[in-house]
Amino acid sequence: MTKRKEQYKLIPELTTEFETRVRFNECDPLGIVWHGHYIKYFEDGREAFGRRHGVSYLDVAASGFSTPIVKSQCEHKLSLRYGDVATVKTEFYDTPAAKIIFKFTIYDTNGEIACTGETIQVFLDKKGELQLTNPPFWYDWKQRMGLL
Repeated sequence: MTKRKEQYKLIPELTTEFETRVRFNECDPLGIVWHGHYIKYFEDGREAFGRRHGVSYLDVAASGFSTPIVKSQCEHKLSLRYGDVATVKTEFYDTPAAKIIFKFTIYDTNGEIACTGETIQVFLDKKGELQLTNPPFWYDWKQRMGLL
């Protein structure tokens, strides 16, 4: 049986970046960011993306859908520390499939890569049923963004 290769591509115009200061409560006793907080930084990146590009979680919910994460991947390169100002870069990858793909790069205060990762989200309707095709609001958003 042949495995089908998925087609998706980076859309550079749909990239966001923001800075966040590492807070005391995000660190372990050695002043290093606890590994689980990097996933939170990814969520902050998705929220910043949604606000900037008109497809926030509130917009999705108002359309009658939710977008749970079905896959998250995180690779740690360098440690962030208490007081660092990190930059979170969120890149949108377009796919014809009914899902949302984001890739993340987190840079430390010196501009070096501290972490990379990816999340994949799917669409559920109000009943919690998986949508196998793109919901109308997502199709409309992709049209407004020039992806269709």
